Parts: sequence; structure tokens; C-alpha cells
Amino acid sequence: MRIAAVVAFANLHESELRIWIERGWVRPEPEGPEFFFHEVDLARVRLIRDLRFGMDLRDDAIPLVLSLLDQVYELRGVIRSVLTVTENQPPAVRNAILEAILPIRP
Repeated sequence: MRIAAVVAFANLHESELRIWIERGWVRPEPEGPEFFFHEVDLARVRLIRDLRFGMDLRDDAIPLVLSLLDQVYELRGVIRSVLTVTENQPPAVRNAILEAILPIRP
């Protein structure tokens, strides 16, 4: 399969990106003889490129870093959902929630 998205990234060869896809670090959608990269896929490619080439992170450390970052992003989504639900509560409920979590705030 040909990977047309490589042209969007400086110093990134198609063979390198293909390895990242094979390892499951990036999961673009197959589209005929090429891949379709959503914006989130392109952001992940940028991240991996920065980890590999900017920070000289070894290949065996990449999965751990990606897993930890995925957990952080997932947690941020959960927190956003909790905040949205909290904001939509009556003032008394909202205040009770804020008072309950206030001790754990920095």
C-alpha cells in the first residue's frame, strides 16, 4: 500500500510510517492502495515523529509512552464529561459537588 500522507511530514519516510502502522502505533483507514489519515492520526504521527526524532526515544519505549498518553487523553475526556454534567445540575447540587471535591483541589 502506498502512503500519501508522508509528504505532510518533514524527514519521515514511507517505510518508517509503514512500520508504525504495522506496530499499531498509528491506525489509519485503508482506502484502496493508500491509507486515509484522520486528523487524530496525523497528530499521532507528529507525536511519534517528535518522540523518535526530537527526543531520541527508543522504539521499545514508544508503546509505553503512547499507552500512557492515551490514558491521559481518555481521563481528560471523562473529566470534561463530569464537568459538563456538573454544570447542568441545579446550583445546590453543583455546590455540593464542588464542596465534596474542594479538598482534593491543589
